[in-house]
Amino acid sequence: MMTTETAATKPRKALPSMSVLGPVIALLVLILVGTALNSNFLSAANITNVLARSAFIGIIAVGMTFVITAGGLDLSVGSMAAFIAGLMILVMNAALPVLGVGIPIILLGMVVALVAGIAAGLLNGFLITTLGIEAFIVTLGSMGIYRSLVTWLADGGTLSLDFGLRTFYRPVYFGGLFGISWPIIIFALTVIVGEVLMSRARFGRHCAAIGSNENVAHYSNVNVNRTRLLTYAMLGMLVGVATIMYVPRLGSASASTGVLWELEAIAAVIIGGTILKGGFGRVWGTVIGVLILSMIDNILNLTDLVSPYLNGAIQGVIIILAVILQREAKAKG
Repeated sequence: MMTTETAATKPRKALPSMSVLGPVIALLVLILVGTALNSNFLSAANITNVLARSAFIGIIAVGMTFVITAGGLDLSVGSMAAFIAGLMILVMNAALPVLGVGIPIILLGMVVALVAGIAAGLLNGFLITTLGIEAFIVTLGSMGIYRSLVTWLADGGTLSLDFGLRTFYRPVYFGGLFGISWPIIIFALTVIVGEVLMSRARFGRHCAAIGSNENVAHYSNVNVNRTRLLTYAMLGMLVGVATIMYVPRLGSASASTGVLWELEAIAAVIIGGTILKGGFGRVWGTVIGVLILSMIDNILNLTDLVSPYLNGAIQGVIIILAVILQREAKAKG
């Protein structure tokens, strides 16, 4: 039988902090608000639509979580996605007379997207780690470069996938398994792998160590430059994966493709509890952040309380508030 002294000295379990509970509470509040404002909010069709549309940003945000955790930043992911989409369309249209409509040409487009994404990520990472240029400057510059390139490739207009190819490619976005679309499935798999890498693998620990204190990480035998380079390569690859899912949705790419994707990805990461200055990140929190942003957008579209055109402004305010809350929590800690 436990004595009074033993019971008194037994340590109590610490309650989860607001940095953990905050995003979850916000998500639950949004669900209640959305349900109250529109009876169709929790319908299977609307939930599937929200998840499918958020999958693109969610896949990219998982990669952004590792970049920010390691003390980095990437402002180019939206422009990168637009450029990759345009490149995919050009290559697939050019290969159509040789390969014809079928699985080989779809696989070719997917390979092009992945290779281009990894190459773009490696280029950003090389300029940041090897040449020592600030991540903000590098990715701001590459954001402008990729956006200009896709505009040039489209001659100021729109690059469109051949109609037959678009029809054959559509199931990659609209198809799925057991009623679940492929973007949602790929997003879920990305989250699982990302959470394992972040919380259970050496790579995630190294990212957190670098973001917390680069010099200490270096003296702890962590290859700082290689780890940071890998985070940007991973992010570029995931931008390629998201683009593979996105292209069959509209079958086109233009200068407006991927606009504000970087803002949404960064917002989702910060809302989910990852520290903007690096040192701590959680993939599951990023998922909650993605869902919060998607639900806000969905609620604005389903109601007329606020114009949907103000979505970007709302996301900007959310980022600022999330960073302020992080600073206050750190000051109290």
